[in-house]
Amino acid sequence: MTDWFARPVLHVRDVEASLLFYMERLGFTSPWRYDADGRTHVAQVDRQSCALILADTWPEKIGKGLMFISLNVSRNDETETREAAVAALDSLRAELEARGVAVKEGSWGYRLLVVDDPDGNQLFFNYPAETASGKMAGDEA
Repeated sequence: MTDWFARPVLHVRDVEASLLFYMERLGFTSPWRYDADGRTHVAQVDRQSCALILADTWPEKIGKGLMFISLNVSRNDETETREAAVAALDSLRAELEARGVAVKEGSWGYRLLVVDDPDGNQLFFNYPAETASGKMAGDEA
C-alpha cells in the first residue's frame, strides 16, 4: 500500500512576505523554494505534520484559501483527550499571540481558533466538538 502526502496550495501576492509570516509568526520552517527572475514564486512551509505550499502563480486565487488543521493528542481517556486537545489549542493560541499573530474565535458548528494570513487565506484550528452525550464527535461508543 502507498501512503498519500497532501500539500494544499495557498495563493499569495508575495511569497517572500508570506514566508516571513509563516516562519516568524506561525513557527513554520521552509524546506524548499522555487526562484526565478530574482524572486521566489513557490515555497513549501512545514510545521510538524502540516505542510503548505505558498504560490504566486494564480493571482485570481489570492486570499481564497481555507485550511482546516487539527492538533492530534493521545487518546487514552475520552475526558483526558478532550482536556488535552483544549489545552493544546489554548497553548497554541498563547504562542501565536506572543508572536504578534491576531487570533480570532470562530465557529462552524463547533468552536474554532482562526488565523488569517497577510493575503486573507485562513487557517481554522478546531476545538474538539461535543455531541449531546458529551462525547467528542468521532469517538466510538
